[in-house]
Amino acid sequence: MPLSAAAVRAETCTFLTPIGGDGSKIVKKRVERPKALIGRTNWNTDFAVDRPYRRYKLFFTADSTGKGTYPIEAYLKFTDNSNLQVVNQSMTPPMGTGKMFGPFPAVPGKQVSQVNFKVGAGKDPEATGFSYRISVQGCN
Repeated sequence: MPLSAAAVRAETCTFLTPIGGDGSKIVKKRVERPKALIGRTNWNTDFAVDRPYRRYKLFFTADSTGKGTYPIEAYLKFTDNSNLQVVNQSMTPPMGTGKMFGPFPAVPGKQVSQVNFKVGAGKDPEATGFSYRISVQGCN
């Protein structure tokens, strides 16, 4: 039985661009506390979604030599200012290893504007000092 053209066509994925980055599609960060008592952290990274995709894949890789637990959250952010949490877990991966989260399907009737990755969290202030790499793909 012959396969249909749609069944034969491979999925095409594109790396999304981080907002405010240096142009690299892979973001390298270190989880740090704010310099002052009140201040911004570097825990959040948003990736711009420039067109509709059917699915989203998120990638995390640990870069620290020390063993640590990384609290990880991720959200699909929509053009109507709502969001959907797609990841909420802690990982303790060895250096150079990580995980692909997803693929997460697009939500019918909603348009994704950004994918937000949050590594480290206020609820776990000890999760600082660890280095990691993250990236996001949109797939059709």
